[in-house]
Amino acid sequence: MARRLVGLVVVLAIAWGGLAAILALGITPRLGLDLQGGTAVVLTAPDGTDPELLEVATDIMTRRIADFGEVQEPDIAISGDDTVVVQLPGVEDEERAIAAVGQTGLLSFRPVLDAFSGATGPLAGTDTEGIDPETGLTIEDDVDEEAYLLNETDFGTEVLHVGPSRLGGSGVSDAIPIFEPTSAVWATSLSFTGEGAEAFAALTAEAASFPVGDPRRQIAIVLDGEVISAPAVNPDVSPTTGISGGSALITVGASEDAQEEAGELAVVLRYGSLPVAFEVSAVQKVSASLGTDSLRAGLVAGLLGLGLVALALLVVYRALGLVAILGLTVFSALLVALFGLLGEAQGLTLTLAGVTGIIVSIGITADSYIVYFERVKDKIREGMAVEDAGEEGFRLAFRTILTADTVSLLAAILLWMLAVGAVKGFAIALGLATLLDIVVARTFTRRAVQTLAETPLGTGGWFSIEGAAR
Repeated sequence: MARRLVGLVVVLAIAWGGLAAILALGITPRLGLDLQGGTAVVLTAPDGTDPELLEVATDIMTRRIADFGEVQEPDIAISGDDTVVVQLPGVEDEERAIAAVGQTGLLSFRPVLDAFSGATGPLAGTDTEGIDPETGLTIEDDVDEEAYLLNETDFGTEVLHVGPSRLGGSGVSDAIPIFEPTSAVWATSLSFTGEGAEAFAALTAEAASFPVGDPRRQIAIVLDGEVISAPAVNPDVSPTTGISGGSALITVGASEDAQEEAGELAVVLRYGSLPVAFEVSAVQKVSASLGTDSLRAGLVAGLLGLGLVALALLVVYRALGLVAILGLTVFSALLVALFGLLGEAQGLTLTLAGVTGIIVSIGITADSYIVYFERVKDKIREGMAVEDAGEEGFRLAFRTILTADTVSLLAAILLWMLAVGAVKGFAIALGLATLLDIVVARTFTRRAVQTLAETPLGTGGWFSIEGAAR
């Protein structure tokens, strides 16, 4: 019994202590638009828009909104063939929300004037206008002005001092990833328009005039203020003519991820400056008070359901009902902690649909207790001792619990894969809760019933386990 008590204490410490710890650290579940309030924007692209272009557009929106300031966790998803749904929790300024998502990024080719190792620019700590005093980076990039931009490479992080744009994305006619057999590396092949070819030749000729190894031999490819790539001009390029002929090759490398990187760079170069003529189909503003009301309603419904379930379990299963109530608190603590940690680490957002999934999971968890308790009662009626009935009942019930939870888990996975929007939130909550139900049954419920069976509540009167079976 002592060993089981230690196991129970450990489980309770992990559940209750873990929840208390993350709350003390200020980590709470991230709330979605319908619980926190904010703005939802539905954007529709013209018929026949390339699916790749939609994906690039959503990536650009995500990067821009990350700097929006007041968005806790944006949810940007492609719905159907031509629609993008953007949810911005915490943003109630409709004009700013539309401005943040209604424009695609601006692609530019810019000369590198200097490079500084590390993530801090040389103007950090100064009051230079337009420069963040802490990082030394340009706050808002203007393609017609010089800027200090962060460049993260496989070899480390550096700050590039770049000049004004010499070539826009409209000068790129095509870009494709290729495998270069001569040097056995992946690369991105570029083709330029007439004007683009001239501008690129002039830009590369200027860069080629600097010695190999000089950062000014690099050309920064910048999308929406972010350095996508900063290749150096090859040593054999003439400083007189530059790279002419209307085409160029950007070598990516021979690593395992080189093919994917070459493909991503090609997509950015093809579409980075091509605006998608998104039409704002709908803008829905959810006030913070309405979000709070929704959250309160969800919590009230969940607590009310939990209370009714607890009362029913006490009436029907008596002492075993105490195990179920304690187990539900363990389940709830672990679930809240899990949502908080995943929200902090992965950006998982709890929506009203997710709250619905949690409420449904309470019923699934209660079913697991009922299956187990009925098995225990059956074994006691067959003449088995209470302690033995607890062990044998769990062995028989766990197979049923595992089978039922597997079905629920598969349903949650299919919903998550096939659905969009709020249904995904329901699927995630249901899936996480189902996994926790299995874990709690195995680690807590079994030990709790066996421990209870060895106390007076095992055989001592109407409220005991034995009393519930009679």
